[in-house]
Amino acid sequence: ICDPLYYIARMSRKHCAGLITAAFTVGFADPYSIIVLISKLSYCASHLINHFFCDITPLLKLSCSSTFSVELFIYIEGTLLTVNSFLLTLTSYIFIISAILKIQSSEGRQKAFSTCASHLACVITLYMTVICLYMRPTTSYSLKIDKYFSLLYIALGP
Repeated sequence: ICDPLYYIARMSRKHCAGLITAAFTVGFADPYSIIVLISKLSYCASHLINHFFCDITPLLKLSCSSTFSVELFIYIEGTLLTVNSFLLTLTSYIFIISAILKIQSSEGRQKAFSTCASHLACVITLYMTVICLYMRPTTSYSLKIDKYFSLLYIALGP
């Protein structure tokens, strides 16, 4: 991003294929493992989910069995995937901002910052809502607040 003319030289087909494969592998394996863990829970109360969509936390609240293993998996996964990818994205933005600061003209700097700032706002909104929704115990779950966070997550970002 900082050196767009060198992109083709730095990103080979093999490197690109590896990144695509890793993204698809994690993208399919991650939900599958959560589905397997949630399918082992028993539900004795109402099967009606009072939410915009079938989300993990409302499902955990409906369960009458122990949800410890699912919650532990979500925390471990959240730490490994969400927090690390957020830090990686933030690190890349530090490099982008330092490259923007090296632009000589103030008009060019302002144009680059306006493009970067809107994207950074979307990225921060996405990551913060995901962290607030999934990286906390179900005991602090509030249906009303989670609906607002979910609305931010599914509507504001796109």
